[in-house]
Amino acid sequence: MSILRPLGRAYQTASLGFLLYKLGTLAVNALAFPVLKASSPLPAAPTVSILVPARDEAGNLPHTLPRLLSQGASEVLVLDDASTDDTARIAAELCAGVPGARLLSGQPRPPGWHGKPWACMQLGQAATGEVLIFTDADVCWQPGTLNALLRRLEHSGADLLTVWPRQETRTWGERLLAPLVDDVLLSILPAPIIRLPFASMSAGNGQLMAFRRASYHKLGGHALVKGEVLEDVSFAAGLKARGGRVALCLGGDLMSVRMYRDYRGAVSGFAKSLHAVHGGSRAVMAGSWLWHFAVYTLPWLRGRWLLTGLGLLERLLVNLKTGRTRPADLLEVLLTPVTPLAALPVYLLGWRRTYRWKGRAYSRKDRP
Repeated sequence: MSILRPLGRAYQTASLGFLLYKLGTLAVNALAFPVLKASSPLPAAPTVSILVPARDEAGNLPHTLPRLLSQGASEVLVLDDASTDDTARIAAELCAGVPGARLLSGQPRPPGWHGKPWACMQLGQAATGEVLIFTDADVCWQPGTLNALLRRLEHSGADLLTVWPRQETRTWGERLLAPLVDDVLLSILPAPIIRLPFASMSAGNGQLMAFRRASYHKLGGHALVKGEVLEDVSFAAGLKARGGRVALCLGGDLMSVRMYRDYRGAVSGFAKSLHAVHGGSRAVMAGSWLWHFAVYTLPWLRGRWLLTGLGLLERLLVNLKTGRTRPADLLEVLLTPVTPLAALPVYLLGWRRTYRWKGRAYSRKDRP
């Protein structure tokens, strides 16, 4: 008993300190983290290539591609990455008759390349714009989004602008996991620190990455991250390491994404990158899950209402910052104590030595 009591006090102190740090970071980011805003066109706007890597996206393209085609970009290129569904046909039909819109057929993936970096590399090589905007096929742009992106890129002076679209969730299975993307972004590092020119303080989101053409090709395009699971974060870090500037932004009302359609899809999607997120260390992964269980679930099970309440407040502040304030979004906050339990299958799947994503098999690389 004499040993357990100090351990219990240390656990409560550490949990409280962790939650207060995250709440403090959220307070800073509530003020300092930029949100994309509707803007008038730039007086002398650069030419723009909107680039869409697409593999088995027949369910998304009818909803998202027409919005991209209406933005007024110089060109919109869609690359069909060996899809097994109607992606190519749908993209070709939607692009037909639209000036600057083209469907490209992806070439076989060379050894050592992951699927998305290779698809993006081909798009980057084919693009002619002064600004290259890579956007996923499930990202939904509102009218005027391109003007806002160009205005933000100009204002930031960055070589890369990367944007986190607003999470759209419709089922409770999605709500258990998908919003964790925003929590990690907004509660771990304050925006002023992320802006510092240190590669280790980097963040990137492959759902939307807007590059200045010269900066992109100076780095060798996506060859820089050809074998990376977290190619977006690695690209941002690589750019910073070579003296480039990275700007971050939330999509606000102008950009949204529905990443997964159900809980099973969310588990598979997050498991794909979880190993890399934890530095390639299974020990760190195990410690991460245990810690989050101890901070968010255990206090709820034991009736520790201060810690439980702070965890709920964290999730609420994330939703408020990202604009996810519909009644169902706010009720979602109550899922916080069970989220570590819902994430356990993600960790178990992420523990495996190999994984499959969109029909392709990959091996995970452990790091010392």
